[in-house]
Formats: sequence, structure tokens, C-alpha cells
Amino acid sequence: MITADNMRFLLELSRTGRLADAAKRLGVDQTTVSRKISRLEKDTGIRLFDRGASGWQLTEAGRRLVPYAESVESTLLAALDATSSASAGALNGTVRVLTPDGFGAFVVVPGLGSVRAEHPDLFTELLTSTTHDVLTGRDFDIAVTLERPSPRSVVVRKLADYDLCLYASRQYLDTHDAIASLDDLHGHTLIWYVDAFLDVEPLRILDRLLPDSRAHIQTNNIAGHYQAVKHGVGIAPLPSYIGALDDDLVAVLPGEFVAHRTYWLVVPRELTRLARVKAITEALYEIVAKNPELRSAAE
Repeated sequence: MITADNMRFLLELSRTGRLADAAKRLGVDQTTVSRKISRLEKDTGIRLFDRGASGWQLTEAGRRLVPYAESVESTLLAALDATSSASAGALNGTVRVLTPDGFGAFVVVPGLGSVRAEHPDLFTELLTSTTHDVLTGRDFDIAVTLERPSPRSVVVRKLADYDLCLYASRQYLDTHDAIASLDDLHGHTLIWYVDAFLDVEPLRILDRLLPDSRAHIQTNNIAGHYQAVKHGVGIAPLPSYIGALDDDLVAVLPGEFVAHRTYWLVVPRELTRLARVKAITEALYEIVAKNPELRSAAE
């Protein structure tokens, strides 16, 4: 007989692909995970996973079961959400939000005060990362991404548009050669992400706009880019929601160097009905709407 508990094990193993990772997330040992999957395969009479050196991969039959496992999980989570509130209308628990580093640090964190005031028993965990495989682990409740993922097991909505522009400090521009065209940038210090680790296609803008240039100073987070620019080290592409709001910074070649980019809001399909997830989702849209340098989805 197929049980909801065994379907939960199938779902976690399908997400992680490894017994050890699934066991850790489920709070059990690896033997228990293997036994539950074997039980489920016996109950269904079909092989659900292919075991190999690269991990456990769903078979076609296993993939057909995943939506039902997600439905079971969604129902259980919604039931827990409905019964765990301390009082009618109150929200508690934890929502884990995964965002690109600049958006998380410069937009989301400063805007969380209103969430805290409205839901004092609700905890928010914010993790920042700017990598291509940011959604692989599925260890989040809400994610904000630069690349639009496949909607197979998640709900994807447009959150906001923004601009990447070149910025330099007034001090830097006063002490270095004038910049009248893109060609002039070859004589200046450029700051950007580390080439070897930049796998997010929307951020590979130096390759397109300055194909013969390489960033002289490379760091893997936008806070580093911002601090380097602010202290007069060089010139960097920054989101306008960072650069335009700092009076010490000046846009460089605003008519020639600009990249329009989009943030996507991603929620695992099974979590969309949770009240606490809805609350943080609404808060993110409100935060975006209040930022003068972000164009919200409603515009």
C-alpha cells in the first residue's frame, strides 16, 4: 500500500539525488531512506530510481509519481500551517528566502522592518548567492533569480526589472582621464565578478559591451564591487538601485553602457498555499514598489 510517508521520502530523494543528503533533510539515517524507497517500489511494482555512481536518478515511472508526492506534501504543509498559528490571523514559523547578493543586501534586508512589525512571530532567513545552480538544492521557500527557471515544479512570476549601469566615484573621475566613449574604458580600472565563477548569463555583460576587456579587480559579490567603486578604486557595473541612490557615485556613459535585467520570483509549487510564504511574497512586491530604481511587475 502506498503511504504518504513513503511518498515524502521519494520526493526528498528526487530533489537531492543522494541518500546522504535526503537522510539529512528528513532527519533519519541513509538505511531508512533506502528501506522506504524499496518499500514504495515493492508497493507500486515498478523501479522508481536508477542507482548509479552519480547518484539516484528518477526513472520515467518515478517522475510520474512526483506531482502526486508534491500534492501530498503541499496538503500536509498547509494543514500544519493552519494549525500552528498562535492565534487567528497570526503567522509564525520560518521562511527561507534565496536571492542574488545585491538584491538581498541592498533591497530586501532594508525593507524587512515592515514584515517584522506586522508579523512579530515570523522568522525570515535570507541567503544570498549569484550562481547558475542556485535552485538545484530546492532548500528554500522563496527564491529570487536572474534566470527564469523551468516551471515544472515551481511557480514563477516576474518580480521586477532593473538596470545595470557603469558607476565611478567623483574622486576617481576627478583624478583619472576623462571617459567619452566605451573605448576610453580600456585605460581605466574595471571591477567585476570573478570570470571563472561567473556562470549566470544575464551578468556576462562585460563580454558583450566590452569584448576586449577584462576586469582588473574581480570579486564574487556585489558588495565588494560597490565598496571598491565608492573608495575610488575603479569603475564597475552596478544596479541602479545601488549606484543611483549614492550621491558619491556618478553614472559613466549612461547612454552607451546599460543592461536591462529582470528578477524572477520562484516558489516551489507545494509551498504556494502557505500563509507565511504568501506574506513574504507580498512583502517582496511591496519592497520593490517602494524602490525608485526598480520597475515592478505591475508597471
